[in-house]
Amino acid sequence: MEQTIREQLEALAEEKYRIFSSSLTPGKDNILGVRIPLLKKMAAKLTKGDWREYLAQAADDSMEEVMLQGMVIGNCKADIEEVLDYACGFIPKIDCWSVCDCFCSGLKIVKSHKKRVWEFIGPYLKSDKEYEIRFGVVMLLHYISEEYAPLAFAHFDRIEHEGYYVKMAVAWVLSMYYVKLPELTLEYLRSNELDDFTYNKALQKIVESLQVNQDIKTVIRSMKRKKPANLDVKNS
Repeated sequence: MEQTIREQLEALAEEKYRIFSSSLTPGKDNILGVRIPLLKKMAAKLTKGDWREYLAQAADDSMEEVMLQGMVIGNCKADIEEVLDYACGFIPKIDCWSVCDCFCSGLKIVKSHKKRVWEFIGPYLKSDKEYEIRFGVVMLLHYISEEYAPLAFAHFDRIEHEGYYVKMAVAWVLSMYYVKLPELTLEYLRSNELDDFTYNKALQKIVESLQVNQDIKTVIRSMKRKKPANLDVKNS
């Protein structure tokens, strides 16, 4: 008798990895502990079969089951509009950074349909939901180029959501833009509308990068915004 998807995942799960994954995603209590490469192998196999039927019946009971759906959508061979329809149905299921970032990195269709996908992610960047915005921000990693960078930076400036995982996504993505487009990104960092937390986190991530030399890191550190001192003003 063929194993169900859940049974296959449980067979691949590792308790130590579950504990590790749980430590990285606070608040998630439905993690099985299956490593990403194993999920990718399962997704590749599912994509070769009747993947539409799989997606129609897929369960959302564990993080890995949701992640697997995202991988299948990213791997499937279908028309761009069909893929985006599935993506649209999947995005509301994103409830942690891990599922979000895994899904974004696996959407292979972006490479051949950049303009259409750019239109698709636009509304998510204007959303009021934390993980919808994070989805849009992380998708901008597919657009690190001189053509799209100014547009991406403009989106960053317009984001006002206070969610931690939004701010960290912007900081991380900005650091990646800096690695690939240092001059253009530095120009933006010298004149932007980011809140202090996001801005300083972006600088921190650039400094932490192994692809940035020490001299540049000194410059980046010097750009950190300092909180104004608390002044104890007394009435005279």
